[in-house]
Amino acid sequence: MSVVKPFAAVRPKPEFAGRVAALPYDVMNTEEAALRAAHNDLTFLRVDRAEIDFPAGTDPYSPAVYAKAAENLHAYEKSGICLRETSPRFYVYRQQMGETVQTGIVGCASVDDYLNGVIKRHELTRADKEEDRIRHVDTCNANTGPIFLAYRGSDALRALLSDYTSRAPEYDFVSEGDVKNTVWVVDEADNDKIEQAFAAIPALYIADGHHRCASAVKVALRRRAEKPDYDGTEEFNRFLAVFFDAADLKIMDYNRLLKDTNGHTADELFNLLGEIFDIREESAPVAPAKRHEFGMFFENRWYRLTLKPGIADDADPVASLDVSLLQTLVNEPIFGVGDPRTDSRIDFVGGIRGLKELEKRCREDMTLAFSMYPTSMEELMRIADAGRIMPPKSTWFEPKLLSGLFIHYLA
Repeated sequence: MSVVKPFAAVRPKPEFAGRVAALPYDVMNTEEAALRAAHNDLTFLRVDRAEIDFPAGTDPYSPAVYAKAAENLHAYEKSGICLRETSPRFYVYRQQMGETVQTGIVGCASVDDYLNGVIKRHELTRADKEEDRIRHVDTCNANTGPIFLAYRGSDALRALLSDYTSRAPEYDFVSEGDVKNTVWVVDEADNDKIEQAFAAIPALYIADGHHRCASAVKVALRRRAEKPDYDGTEEFNRFLAVFFDAADLKIMDYNRLLKDTNGHTADELFNLLGEIFDIREESAPVAPAKRHEFGMFFENRWYRLTLKPGIADDADPVASLDVSLLQTLVNEPIFGVGDPRTDSRIDFVGGIRGLKELEKRCREDMTLAFSMYPTSMEELMRIADAGRIMPPKSTWFEPKLLSGLFIHYLA
């Protein structure tokens, strides 16, 4: 069973919500964040990327930056831009980007569910990235960005979401990327109904936000060590999340770029690839239409590569992923890319940027690109259920959850 709780949020007043809400800190660099903030003095990037309030070149991991984040966070409430709920509540949060619509419930997940494996992971995390968010959460005494969690469908939750999304919303605005964001405040009388519905759900899955999640849990463990008589009701035992029905979610392609051909001539390259794939030249950019199909852009031409029968072991949920097959069959043996996490000759481009971005990069600084068929939510959950880990850069979720709409204080 999953433990999901309401919380007394600090959140923007409706007239400020669209200006406060910001994309997650980890989808942009400091310069991009500063540019956005130059046109919006209320942006939540002043909390999540507080280095933008310092001179260029300031170490973003200095104690002063984390202290500034906390100062800026508290200023939202002090200045009247944000309000504080007087009692714990849930929220319904819908995002629409083109034809993609995802509707979730905002609440708090349980640290113990993470520790006990009820909340399932599919990615490894890096200690340096964890440490940054640990310091941020600890200094701010708050979760400022929600974790993106998924669950397998619930009739009770579908009915509740249908009810609330037919009502007048609390927030309704369009954010960067032409994403429509709509929020409804759930009546306190429905808190128990939501908690009971989640109690019947055996597992939750981290879709996006592995580093934020791990960091939130480690802050909670620190607080527990500081308060050995904790009883589990303290807010630090929970972390901010949005919970989505997995059927609503869209994973986009996460494409690959290679710096060089590892010394192979074009003829040698096609001979090696021809042992693995059926290859057909195409007149337009190739967006793969099914699993085990790839697009390749090389020397200003597009090719469709279809894996030959019998090569993929579809009984293995990790090895049969297209991102795994490309790495083990192509990138490592042909291009010499042993560790895609660290090799500078490989780069990754989220599908939100489109296939033309692959062409552009190949004409600028790379040599060859592979377009991918997106990993599915079912593949993700199957791997997480098996306790396995996906290769790096396997999933790209859109739209991204915005930060700043809900703040969960730990005390």
